[in-house]
Amino acid sequence: MPWNVKWLSSYSGHNSQSQKQCKKSSFAFYQAVRDQLPSWLLEDIRLMEAFHWQEGGKVSIYSPSEALLYALVHNHRPYAHYLLSKFPKSALAVPSLHFSCCHSSAPHLAMAVRYNRIHILLEILKAIRDFPASERVLYLDRRGCSRVEGGKTALHVACELARPECLLLLLGHRASPCLSDCTGNTPLDLLLQQIWESPAASLRAKLLLLDSLLLFLPPGFHFAMKQQLLDDQQQWQHLLGKHRFQWLVGLAPSSLFVRSMQVLIGTISPDQFPEALDSLPLPHFLKPLDLKLKN
Repeated sequence: MPWNVKWLSSYSGHNSQSQKQCKKSSFAFYQAVRDQLPSWLLEDIRLMEAFHWQEGGKVSIYSPSEALLYALVHNHRPYAHYLLSKFPKSALAVPSLHFSCCHSSAPHLAMAVRYNRIHILLEILKAIRDFPASERVLYLDRRGCSRVEGGKTALHVACELARPECLLLLLGHRASPCLSDCTGNTPLDLLLQQIWESPAASLRAKLLLLDSLLLFLPPGFHFAMKQQLLDDQQQWQHLLGKHRFQWLVGLAPSSLFVRSMQVLIGTISPDQFPEALDSLPLPHFLKPLDLKLKN
């Protein structure tokens, strides 16, 4: 057998063995996070024992970013806190393509919303407070992969999945409600679609979500479903109530209550959110975080 054939055969066998070993150690790390092992032990495993296989035959240890994704999936709050406090930049960096569909998204933010990990989401938002202002804005408003995630921001996901606590946390930290996804829908459009399709039993919860979102929208805000609201005014007034409907389509200004709430909320800086909500005379629907964050 020629030497090069022997070498390729040997390399292929070694390659296959390495891949199997990586799968084994990779699953062991995944299982350790799932079993809520202590953070110090998880770090020992991550740095010394756990490897995963990447495209092109590259073997790599788990980065803090990839470890944080596992912590999010399994709601390992102490480990997420450790990673974000110890490695704030690298923990929120885009993971390898083995873990993320592209390098244009902010997967940790969107995953925290998708899995409704309120505590870890707040940890992420606290971590980016120390980022330069431009970086912080880019991170909060980064759109997901156009092919897999439809170019949605984390705020889109919060509205699509009706996550009131996640919605308030993102808005309070200045995530923009004005961005469109790949289909031209703003977060408001997705929430209106949810309201249109909601059974009567869940309508109230969606309207409270809408009330929170409306407090952060600028006057004259453009959204894709506006014409649909105008084309079917009677049904939408029934669903939304007269005042919400008229404000959305531009037939009336926002109420004095809404304007006063906007002024109050505007006094809270992202660094004080959501703690400062407790000291303001706000309605209960703006304080859904209290019990959630205490548990």
